[in-house]
Amino acid sequence: MDTPLSTEKRDSNIGSSDGSKSNRESKVVPDDPYQVTLGPEDDPKNLPVWRKWLTVAILNAGAMNATGASSMAASAEVGISQEFHVSLEVATLGVSMFVLGTGLGPFLMGSVAEVTGQRRIYLMSFLLAWAFAWPVAFSHSLAVHLIFRFLGGLCGSAFLSIAGGTVSDMFTDDTVATPMATYTISTFVGPNMVPVFSGFVVERAGWRWLYYTLIIWNFVQFIALFAVPETYEPIILKWKAQHLRKSTGDDRFYAPLERESTGILHRVWIGCWHILELILYDRMILLLDLWLALILGIVYLAFQSYPIIFITGHNFSVELLGLTFIGVNIGFAIAMFTQVFWNKARLRAMVKHNNNPPPEVWLVMGQYGAVLVPIGLYIMAFTTYQNVHWIGPIIGSVPFGIGVCYVYTSTFTYLVTAFRPMAAAAMSGSAILRSCFAAGFPMFANSMYDRLGTVGATALLAGLTTVMAPLPFIFQKYGACLRAKSGFAAHLDTDQLPEKTDIDGGSQ
Repeated sequence: MDTPLSTEKRDSNIGSSDGSKSNRESKVVPDDPYQVTLGPEDDPKNLPVWRKWLTVAILNAGAMNATGASSMAASAEVGISQEFHVSLEVATLGVSMFVLGTGLGPFLMGSVAEVTGQRRIYLMSFLLAWAFAWPVAFSHSLAVHLIFRFLGGLCGSAFLSIAGGTVSDMFTDDTVATPMATYTISTFVGPNMVPVFSGFVVERAGWRWLYYTLIIWNFVQFIALFAVPETYEPIILKWKAQHLRKSTGDDRFYAPLERESTGILHRVWIGCWHILELILYDRMILLLDLWLALILGIVYLAFQSYPIIFITGHNFSVELLGLTFIGVNIGFAIAMFTQVFWNKARLRAMVKHNNNPPPEVWLVMGQYGAVLVPIGLYIMAFTTYQNVHWIGPIIGSVPFGIGVCYVYTSTFTYLVTAFRPMAAAAMSGSAILRSCFAAGFPMFANSMYDRLGTVGATALLAGLTTVMAPLPFIFQKYGACLRAKSGFAAHLDTDQLPEKTDIDGGSQ
């Protein structure tokens, strides 16, 4: 065929899954009859509701696996220290190396996923994570153990860098809040859920059985990932174009991605530069990223501070130590259940601003979290005295857990909406900084608690979060002005922003 197909001829030659004329016509862009476009039957937003939530559940399980595997090493530190004849500080590298891997992964995962698709990244990353768990479990060399811990973290970073994109691909703007909140919370449930049972495993079967369990868990997760569909539109269009070329014999059908000449290495370089550019030149992003990083660093520091507080201070066994994390998990659960309230508040804000609210509206949840995080830490700090009942710090961890979820959910939403032109780079840069803090904090935890004591050290952490607490209040008031001066943010007309935004839809 030497000339473009007419509409009628395309209708007669192009097949579709259901044979409907409308679906066949949706394959073609009016300006270029051979460029395929997304039809209703291809759009991941049109998947059945049960399929969407099954996918969200599998991705959440993957996120809990990746983050849970990071904290798993904390329960094994004493056993590793004894078997490899190293100090406890060196043994903490089991946690730090894994988290460092999850921090470097976003440099690669997002760019590679743009070429290969997200589903292939998930499958390959968990297949490799399963393979890398074997040397960790069976090696008798600390160097090999730590190297493969790092590689395992690198693989697990897929669920921290691109899974949010998969969730947003399947849901519309007015329905994405709840599934995105469950995904966000799952990344915290993982590292705080694993210690609940890991202490029992270490006490009764030895530290290596933690990693035997991880091998089984990784394999089950890998099998479950086959149920996850591809949701990245350029890849869906690429597959569609390949199918059309094969079924019609016409090689002129193409997807936009196939006409791009940018290679993977160039994409990675551009992605890395955008990440560094945002962090270095946009102070609003830098401050928010540092706030999130500080909080995650404190979460991971708890894996070192809890043994000091409860084993040294209250004579808990390793088994009972894991149960002390139930408090923060209760906080996560409360935050999840209150999502219903925030969804209603979100709808009110959408109505108030004619379905185009300024990004600063979403910082209200973060304001509550900014208050709850230091309150929880102060309660924990001043109840760690040995003559105070051990339930005190656990009670304090409940508002801390709620606050962490509120801060992260709010800030993630703000970054994506306020910096939409570079949302992927903004989220990747945030993930890298968070992982650096999470990797570094456990390494100085023992020294800090030895010098300052449980009260002083925990109060210091509470003080740091207090210093950062005004950020959502400041950015809610001045965020529009700062975005107007930013070369990276999405800009809105000043009349879109009321004098004081309120997610509840009322005035303050």
